Amino acid sequence: MRVVFMGSPEFAVPCLRALAGAHEVALVVSQPDKPAGRGGQMHAPAVKVAALELGLPVIQPKSARTGELQKALEESGAEVAIVVAYGKILPKAVLDALPRGCLNVHASLLPKYRGAAPVQWAVIDGETETGVDIMQLDEGMDTGAVLYQRKVAIDPDETSGELLARLAPLGAEALLHALDELAAGRAVATPQDHSRATHARMLTKADGAIDFTQPAAAVASRIRGVDPWPGAQTLLRGQVAKLFRARPSDKASGTRPGTVLAIDDAGVHVACGTGSVLIREIQPPNRKRMPALQLANGRGIAVGDVLEMPRPEPA
Repeated sequence: MRVVFMGSPEFAVPCLRALAGAHEVALVVSQPDKPAGRGGQMHAPAVKVAALELGLPVIQPKSARTGELQKALEESGAEVAIVVAYGKILPKAVLDALPRGCLNVHASLLPKYRGAAPVQWAVIDGETETGVDIMQLDEGMDTGAVLYQRKVAIDPDETSGELLARLAPLGAEALLHALDELAAGRAVATPQDHSRATHARMLTKADGAIDFTQPAAAVASRIRGVDPWPGAQTLLRGQVAKLFRARPSDKASGTRPGTVLAIDDAGVHVACGTGSVLIREIQPPNRKRMPALQLANGRGIAVGDVLEMPRPEPA
């Protein structure tokens, strides 16, 4: 099948590579290069880099609404566009530009977690299962009919970054299966139950502030869900430190939330609103991430210290 691929970040690259190996990719559409790093040097999206390696033509329209993208799709001769984390809302003229419209790879079990950060919020919310959907794009936010769905369990220790990396190749497999079914005339588009929909908004830096007054399970899930970005942050002796590799602990609490209850080979045990949480790695200010026990051995944290929620940054 002749297709157009639209995507930008690393998550979309496995889908592009899978498509290039099984179908004819007429065109790749990605977001414009953006400045990054201290020097502000221009960096290309991961999809553009992969497309050029594969010898595929790439365009990077600044807007999806000027007519440039619609025209490029119509002139591509493709049957369908595949959209994977492209990063722009597509108008109806673009959605309707190709005979089979636009299919999307979405990393949740729709209708749950529609929106920009489905993987992160699934981990933050303590979900035990997620997956990928192949969906027909419409004008709503992830509201289109689902052609195919694959489910996976979320590991209790898995961060959102690790889960996203695991879902990317799964999405590529699901996409190829859905395209095969579509080509054979066997694809069934199942409308979503909109009454069950939930929204996964984009994370902000404030989402990384850890509130130890919450139950231990919620604290552990939050620390894993905001890893790698924005990162779990706490105030340790008045300075911001980052927390990693958390899970509920069996240490009895009954004291002020945020209090360091114990330190052992496993890490630092911290009191929560109910129960306690084990934090296995910490990154102190201006230092590298390290095992929590190593930080304690260097007297960077001790039993009785209180980890506090950082104040929000000024707007």
